[in-house]
Amino acid sequence: MGIFKEFKDFAMKGSLVDIAVGFVMGAAFKQIVTSFTVGIVSPLIGLIFKADFKNVKYVLKEGVADEVGKVTGEVAIMYGEFLTNVIDFIIVAFVMFMVVKAVNAMKKKEEPAPEAPKGPSQEELLAEIRDLLKKQ
Repeated sequence: MGIFKEFKDFAMKGSLVDIAVGFVMGAAFKQIVTSFTVGIVSPLIGLIFKADFKNVKYVLKEGVADEVGKVTGEVAIMYGEFLTNVIDFIIVAFVMFMVVKAVNAMKKKEEPAPEAPKGPSQEELLAEIRDLLKKQ
C-alpha cells in the first residue's frame, strides 16, 4: 500500500497540479491563437499572395489532373502552412512571455534577511566567560 500513498503524495504536490492546469490552459489558448491566425492573419496575408495563405505552395513538379479534377503526382513545398504554424508559435510565445513577466511583477519582492543584531563578538563573549570563571 506504500507505493500508492507515495504516488498520491507525488501527484497531489502543488507544483504538479499547477503544471497540469497550465497545460490545459495552454492547449485552450492554442486553439484561440490558431483561430486568430487562420481566421484573421492568414486571409490578410493571403491578399498579398492572391490565394488562401494556408494553401500557398511552391510547385516543384506539376501533377496530372484526372477526370474528377483531383491532381496526382504533384510535388510541392507547402510553405504557407509552415508559415501559419510559425506565426501561431510566435504569438503563443509572446503571450506566454507577457504572462510570465506579469506573474513575476506580481510576486512579492523578497525582502533582504534582517541583519544579525549588533552585539559582542564570539571572542568578547568567550573572554567574558573566562573572566567570570576566574572570579569564582
